[in-house]
Amino acid sequence: MTEPHVAVLSQVQQFLDRQHGLYIDGRPGPAQSEKRLAIFDPATGQEIASTADANEADVDNAVMSAWRAFVSRRWAGRLPAERERILLRFADLVEQHSEELAQLETLEQGKSIAISRAFEVGCTLNWMRYTAGLTTKIAGKTLDLSIPLPQGARYQAWTRKEPVGVVAGIVPWNFPLMIGMWKVMPALAAGCSIVIKPSETTPLTMLRVAELASEAGIPDGVFNVVTGSGAVCGAALTSHPHVAKISFTGSTATGKGIARTAADRLTRVTLELGGKNPAIVLKDADPQWVIEGLMTGSFLNQGQVCAASSRIYIEAPLFDTLVSGFEQAVKSLQVGPGMSPVAQINPLVSRAHCDKVCSFLDDAQAQQAELIRGSNGPAGEGYYVAPTLVVNPDAKLRLTREEVFGPVVNLVRVADGEEALQLANDTEYGLTASVWTQNLSQALEYSDRLQAGTVWVNSHTLIDANLPFGGMKQSGTGRDFGPDWLDGWCETKSVCVRY
Repeated sequence: MTEPHVAVLSQVQQFLDRQHGLYIDGRPGPAQSEKRLAIFDPATGQEIASTADANEADVDNAVMSAWRAFVSRRWAGRLPAERERILLRFADLVEQHSEELAQLETLEQGKSIAISRAFEVGCTLNWMRYTAGLTTKIAGKTLDLSIPLPQGARYQAWTRKEPVGVVAGIVPWNFPLMIGMWKVMPALAAGCSIVIKPSETTPLTMLRVAELASEAGIPDGVFNVVTGSGAVCGAALTSHPHVAKISFTGSTATGKGIARTAADRLTRVTLELGGKNPAIVLKDADPQWVIEGLMTGSFLNQGQVCAASSRIYIEAPLFDTLVSGFEQAVKSLQVGPGMSPVAQINPLVSRAHCDKVCSFLDDAQAQQAELIRGSNGPAGEGYYVAPTLVVNPDAKLRLTREEVFGPVVNLVRVADGEEALQLANDTEYGLTASVWTQNLSQALEYSDRLQAGTVWVNSHTLIDANLPFGGMKQSGTGRDFGPDWLDGWCETKSVCVRY
């Protein structure tokens, strides 16, 4: 019997039916470009909406709107407490429209409606309110000069934190609302203006959220959204002379290109990039904890999570037990559309990405790798890939070293923890890692030695607003979140007064 799907809200359907343009200077409007981008439902492959495909002139309009808003100080010049109140009102409006936003996310991205409700909206609200609170915590320091000159001269010195200016926020397609707000909120809390470019695959929620920002009282021009391709729209945004900071989340290859562009103007950058994230399971680990924790840590959002565990190194005494447990868990997963409340694995975001993930599996199968597969999903519909375990894959396989970004996990037997640690660190990436053990000494040792920006013990993919997050090696530069988050969106100015 087919489970009923969540009914699409009338306001969601009305939003899908709009002729979407861009959001510039506090209002939606048509683009100068006449090109359109089709938006597809990953569960069916059918077109559900379209948006403008912005060109260079459109991007210039958006950036100049943000620049005018910044230099006029219509936002940066407001009292921090006033900015905080408006941002909290913004969060309240997002909460009031939570089901609408969750449905838009699922329809354009494909993920489970439960994940859209809990993560895309629920967690986003936590981050919004946390960041709004930082608005009134921006502070400089009063400093004594170490060697005043001339001798006997008297000085008073201090530092100020000032908003960096216009920010370009480039958002990926895996968590469009949540990651989008990770860029919008610190920019606005710091007093910056921002131009957001969502992925051309998943632009709808950012367009809707921009309307809520204006309703909350954020001044015109402070929050702008341009939709379009990375090659044209994204390139024009990251190279614009009035952009002072770029915040990008996405692939390492694209991030490197953005860094090269930014270097020409010394534009500040924060890059959160790819990962090939390891989990080390030591022989004393609790098997039930491991299976429950790493099934979520690996298959959340179909593995389309930058922090997901994709390489699991298991000490030999536990290996067979865990392979059997993971196999049972994977084969029990229900596969179906995101709007089905019972589906646990949903379609991937697009046909192109689905084909890419399948190419990794085709390569592994051609090399006689041992694959354990779950259900395939509805026949002939959507962009489904069966959740797959790859048992002891050859080191030469692409999926052992490259980021797959899909529901594919390697299970690797190791002789001991030292071998696991060596293999875990043998990668160009360094975003996240986890270690599973009941031994506190080992937990502390391995968390020190793992080369990753975030290391969890007995969990994986827990991200919190108060805990800095970012990558080592080729997984990025800079950190988001935490009490000092806004430092990355501010300039530090030193002031020295002789009297």
